Amino acid sequence: MEQAGNGPPKGSIFLPRAYRSAGFTYHPASSLGYPKLLVFFLSFMQKTALIAGASGLIGSQLLPLLLASDRYSKVIAVGRRPIPQVHPKLEQRVLAFDKLEEHAMRLIADDVYCCLGTTMRQAGSKEAFYRVDYLYVVTLAALTARNFAVQLLLVSAMGADPTARIYYNRVKGEAEQAVRELPFRTIHIFRPSLLLGEREEKRRGEQLGAVLLRVLNPVLVGPLRKYRAVSGVAVARAMLQAASKDSSGIQVHPSDEIAQTSNL
Repeated sequence: MEQAGNGPPKGSIFLPRAYRSAGFTYHPASSLGYPKLLVFFLSFMQKTALIAGASGLIGSQLLPLLLASDRYSKVIAVGRRPIPQVHPKLEQRVLAFDKLEEHAMRLIADDVYCCLGTTMRQAGSKEAFYRVDYLYVVTLAALTARNFAVQLLLVSAMGADPTARIYYNRVKGEAEQAVRELPFRTIHIFRPSLLLGEREEKRRGEQLGAVLLRVLNPVLVGPLRKYRAVSGVAVARAMLQAASKDSSGIQVHPSDEIAQTSNL
């Protein structure tokens, strides 16, 4: 099976150099046994959230929710450029994602929200797409795990599968596969269908698809419900709700569950 980009061989995982050299042992989140009493007491402490991709469709909806939440006393926004928002809780880390390892000690948080992602058209090449949707995502996850982050909440995509023939789905699946091996107490993976909402950059294909799915949504019922388009704000709400449960293990949230959860 062809590997996406210059990815790792089958059965391996991309590990940032800083993580490997630190000598940490990797344990999948599902194998870590956190004492329930410790988790219970930690759930009452105010925490730090880190969000990457705060200027995107989901991230721009999620950031205000994090800032308004009593769960967090500090919110760190990591991005390539400043965002035009000021808040007493907000700390911005403006940095180049291809140099994340140089900024590892600025990436310390309890809950890590990764909303990074692009498209083949926007990236311009398979290599550039792979860099954003795999290398940046997995490097951020590995570095924050090394810094003892507790939870990772990752926006992936419907159809993510490391064996998929479609390049987009394969890269998303490989990223999921890689982060599953990191020692977070909890990993939440969100797989939304087509996203609805306003983006900074216009994606013509998604705009046409969104118009079509708005029409089709009412008839997508039963097993087809998972294909309904979902709004960026729905994904953002579902992410914060998932983090607030302070659960353990690896949990995958399909699109229909995301839409249902956000309405609760």
